[in-house]
Amino acid sequence: MHNLTQKPLHKLLTLIEHKELRVESVIEAYYQRIQQREDEVNAWQYLRSYDDYLAHYLAHKTYYEQSILKGLPFGVKDVIDTMDMPTTLGANIYQNRQPLQDAVSVNLLKHYGGIVMGKTVTTSFAFFSPGVTRNPKKLDCTPGGSSSGSAAAVSDGMIPFALGTQTAASVIRPASYCGCIGYVGTHGEFSMRNIQPLAQSLDSLGILTQSVEDVMLIRDLLLMRPKTELQPIDLSELNIGICDGEMLGEIDLAMQRVFLTWIESLRSQGINCVHLPNAFDIKKIAEQHYFIMAFEVARNLSIEYFNGEIDALLADLIETGLTFSYKEYCTMKQDLCEQKEALKQWRGQNNITAITAPSAPGVAPTGIQHTGKPFMSRPWQALGFPVITLPIAEDQLLPLGVQLIGLEGDDRLLNLAYSLFDKKKEI
Repeated sequence: MHNLTQKPLHKLLTLIEHKELRVESVIEAYYQRIQQREDEVNAWQYLRSYDDYLAHYLAHKTYYEQSILKGLPFGVKDVIDTMDMPTTLGANIYQNRQPLQDAVSVNLLKHYGGIVMGKTVTTSFAFFSPGVTRNPKKLDCTPGGSSSGSAAAVSDGMIPFALGTQTAASVIRPASYCGCIGYVGTHGEFSMRNIQPLAQSLDSLGILTQSVEDVMLIRDLLLMRPKTELQPIDLSELNIGICDGEMLGEIDLAMQRVFLTWIESLRSQGINCVHLPNAFDIKKIAEQHYFIMAFEVARNLSIEYFNGEIDALLADLIETGLTFSYKEYCTMKQDLCEQKEALKQWRGQNNITAITAPSAPGVAPTGIQHTGKPFMSRPWQALGFPVITLPIAEDQLLPLGVQLIGLEGDDRLLNLAYSLFDKKKEI
């Protein structure tokens, strides 16, 4: 049964379509896995019971048999509204909050035949204060945040895919720490309706899966478009930009070694690796991200702040945000736009298909009292580029991931990730 839950979504769907596998067997396997592991991992804020799930599936079996997702389960981060389950934002004051509507993303996946298995644990208000989730690869380590439960549940084979959100590093970092694939689309690519905002100019919906093919499948559904077939890219004479981790901050020796090996493997496949010029102050972009986030969070969570209903970490961020004037905020936003155009121009001049960088400073830190450092994702989130993280190595059983950063709305990012990751695994 555990082998069944480790199969990626697209392979399960193929087996079901060919009548080599029953949906009921898949549902049972996921619930068995949860029963075995949830007491240790704590990925779920709210979990639909097996009996309720099965009864719902059987009552609508004809519909699900004709659907794309066939009635298979998915998880939803607990800042994304669901009309038949609470959405608590990881905050005690909202433990009884019951939305009247699903978020558009949830509604679309239900329309295409997915069934919400439950709500996955999030850090409080999708910021830094952690929940109870542990890293399934090593239980005394953090799973990262804020999409903690989504990454842990997918990585541990409790569900085939999950939705998360990212404002700084909330999909990429937990995916890297837990060893699954995380994708964050171009800013604005997916509807954010009925997803609770943290910082609106930075917030993005994310997808956590076990394969790049699954990312493309779910992305197509969320974009309401026909299925897109991934196309392997000819890697010879391809140009990829390199952003060393040290450009943003200190990274662990294990990550340094893995990233260097990754670059060597790219070169061995005929890829031309072009280092990002020092003229681009990536660290400054990361700092601007923090201040823009602080400004927007201070306005979005003013009710909770003035009522004294938030934790000290979030209060500090809000108080930082309140020190900036609107003019200063607009100046930072304008500066980001200029740096984005300069980076796009450099990419165009050098025919750069994607930039690659470490996904996190290293492996998941020990302890669940914190979620790790987010600086490796901040600049790309500030610039609004699509990003995917791939788990390419391990250090003492803990995963290490690398990011590929694309251009807005460019499907070549997923084709490249497929060529470098999924296609290799098939071989």
